[in-house]
Amino acid sequence: MSRLELKHVYLSFGGVKAVQDFSMQAEEGQIIGIIGPNGAGKTTIFNVISGIYTADSGQIFLDGEEITQLAQHRIALKGISRTFQNIRLFHGLNCLENVQTTLDASSKYNLLDAILMTPRRRKEEKRTRQRALSELEWVGLGEYVLENPENLSYGLQRKLEIARALAADPKVLLLDEPAAGLNPKEVQELMKLILRIRDERGITILLIEHRLELVMTVSERIYVQDFGETIAIGTPAEVQNNPEVIKAYLGEEE
Repeated sequence: MSRLELKHVYLSFGGVKAVQDFSMQAEEGQIIGIIGPNGAGKTTIFNVISGIYTADSGQIFLDGEEITQLAQHRIALKGISRTFQNIRLFHGLNCLENVQTTLDASSKYNLLDAILMTPRRRKEEKRTRQRALSELEWVGLGEYVLENPENLSYGLQRKLEIARALAADPKVLLLDEPAAGLNPKEVQELMKLILRIRDERGITILLIEHRLELVMTVSERIYVQDFGETIAIGTPAEVQNNPEVIKAYLGEEE
């Protein structure tokens, strides 16, 4: 049984076919790359998996359980976390508080506990604080716990977003262009972090990325999209030498 499986997924917006007959299998602890030119439908695939959009047809399974029609928050609770192409951090909250927000959904106290500040509420706040601290330390942000995100470099903000996603203890992590805006040193650090997430935590990772050096290095299998269609599937070496992929990226010679 695959950790994540998509079967014949379609999604259109008006007359635009954003995703056409997309099928994919991702195993536990596998890194899958999804690449393609702008407008190829890559982020739309992530939006369908995470429940932001509902597919027109097709099925999505997590550990054999169909999640196609589930609401976004229920999909997250089932074990799918994601980051976004444009960093979405909560300004006004420090790094620790940003990560703690992910843990609110799993907190075991009710409204009355919150109002009365009961021992159960205090116990849960201690638990979420310790978990958030642990995730920040794990990604290398231990010294920035009380810092506001806007004061961090772009590379550190990316790490913070990943720490927040990891705090949900996901089975599948969707990374949407995590290297966007990073300098070469930061890209190398990100590459090491992605491999560490797979190796030490066994999390399945789906990666959308324009930095081909990154996606070709870490991915075990790559899906190439173009105008909503899958034009190639294979190992990094197979994809790099595929004429259809070269044409999609570079265009055909006159």
